[in-house]
Amino acid sequence: MVKKYLKKIIAQSPQDLQVISACCEGGKIKIDEIKYLPENKIFFFLIERIAREKGNSKEKVKSIVKFEYIEKSKSKNIDSRKIDSFVELAAINLFKNNKNYEITLLFSNNGIITLTAEIVEAVLEDQNKIND
Repeated sequence: MVKKYLKKIIAQSPQDLQVISACCEGGKIKIDEIKYLPENKIFFFLIERIAREKGNSKEKVKSIVKFEYIEKSKSKNIDSRKIDSFVELAAINLFKNNKNYEITLLFSNNGIITLTAEIVEAVLEDQNKIND
């Protein structure tokens, strides 16, 4: 019997975050599944993505992407009242701004979410495969 292991990628540098960005490119996120918990300094979302890391795979996976140590979150062109609508993640970028980092989530509809953090700490963790 072959055991199937679910992926977990931990990002603590700009290069690590690029790996998570590449894995999530084109993934679909339901607006209602984007959460920011300011008291815990955690921002996360559930994403339905193609397992690109498996070469030509068309396999879909549900994953959680979690960012820690988030001081603030702001969004533009994302209507949080449309809880049943979806956005498509185009990329995750990282910029150094004085002593803080700005993590920018770019979406295909010109939507942007900017997270401010003192350090980079992100995790991509697969939850389960999606059977079409």
